[in-house]
Amino acid sequence: MKAVFDARQWKHDPQNFMANGRSLRNPEQPERIRILTEGATRAGAEFIEPEDHGAGPIGAVHSPEYLTFLETIHTRWKRIEGSSDEVIPNIHPDNRGANYPKSAVGQAGYHQADTACPIAEGTWEAAYWSAQTALTAADLVLGGEKSAYALCRPPGHHAFADLAGGFCFLNNSAIAAEYFRKQGLRPAILDVDVHHGNGTQGIFYNRNDVLTVSLHADPDRFYPFFWGGRQERGKGLGEGYNLNIPLPRGTGDDDYLKALEPALARIDAFGADVVVIALGLDSHENDPLQGLSITTPGFARLGAAIATLNRPTLLVQEGGYLSEDLGHNIENFLKGFEGG
Repeated sequence: MKAVFDARQWKHDPQNFMANGRSLRNPEQPERIRILTEGATRAGAEFIEPEDHGAGPIGAVHSPEYLTFLETIHTRWKRIEGSSDEVIPNIHPDNRGANYPKSAVGQAGYHQADTACPIAEGTWEAAYWSAQTALTAADLVLGGEKSAYALCRPPGHHAFADLAGGFCFLNNSAIAAEYFRKQGLRPAILDVDVHHGNGTQGIFYNRNDVLTVSLHADPDRFYPFFWGGRQERGKGLGEGYNLNIPLPRGTGDDDYLKALEPALARIDAFGADVVVIALGLDSHENDPLQGLSITTPGFARLGAAIATLNRPTLLVQEGGYLSEDLGHNIENFLKGFEGG
């Protein structure tokens, strides 16, 4: 399998993360890159560097206002006397249709949903090349590869059109799906991250030209809390084009694979001719965020099950955090997918 990665993605090194009122080290650490690269290479992945597709494909998903914010906010933030090294919001609007402030502090609150997406000096460059990684991997699929793996970091599926959150800034899976759509294809996004792909859902919620499907830990007691219920089916033209499958905490291999069946059936019913997999490995039983209980061999079974769709497939890396199992999980998934 061809794979894509750009070394500039190392430049995002977030330090801050707040959980249960405590300030902790951010779990979305650069070391993930080394572990994922080694695991994918053991599975036979051959890495290339991405090409620069420019701002156009990113701007097809994200607002220019938001992209300007991401590119400039760290420089503006550092002009504030006594500011921290990272942009972290401390106030949020109760109505995002209200005033759009000129203040860097106000805009941080407007464009950052939570404290899990701090913006430092290298964040924009890393996020930009993470998106270009997904686009180049999409080109491989468009060029005839049956599948390709995009090692995207920072991840993307919690990023809305104009809102960062949950370690995510640019929605790589959504950018790739829209890129496929503009090439005349009919894309479906299948999100298997432990967290609901709320940003992806939000981007396409009113549309019927991209199908969005997400399996995830039940958000009643798990991030992102406010999105991911079964009743969220799309709106307007998009009604019936969004499928959420929330799962009980601790769901393991057999029950997860059974829950996957209607997701695959929905993709078949949509008539997708290309599939984007938002590939979160944080559903593993030993992942630090502890939501579901997929085993390492279970990821091979998951990869094989997804392969039964028998469609050109782009694998976009989402979550999966530092543990002894992370590299083995990506290795098993890729081997299972290739074998399937």
